[in-house]
Amino acid sequence: MEQDLIYYIEQMPAVYLGEFEQLVLLAVLRLGEKAYGVPIRVEIENRAGRNVTTGALYATLDPLETKGLVYSWFAYATAQRGGRSKRSFKLLPAGVEALSGSKAAFDRMWEELDV
Repeated sequence: MEQDLIYYIEQMPAVYLGEFEQLVLLAVLRLGEKAYGVPIRVEIENRAGRNVTTGALYATLDPLETKGLVYSWFAYATAQRGGRSKRSFKLLPAGVEALSGSKAAFDRMWEELDV
């Protein structure tokens, strides 16, 4: 029984990403040090042509952080932001690995298809 459990755990893929999760992670990767709420949203809207609400963005970023794919921190509050602090994001190595796995899976699915 214990052998079966070990087999199943070893066969499980690390992380599955949904389409919007992939878009968010790619935007964070593209933006680098400039990755925070508004630029992430604008990057997705401009490159993917999808309207993104702030609520949907953070509803996706929070679980991605819980999964260990991104890291966030708050910068100091500034007067130009009305005294609010900015929450920035950084893609972690596990996030890069998850994106690479997703891309590889889609590449294999598209292989030899002429659509």
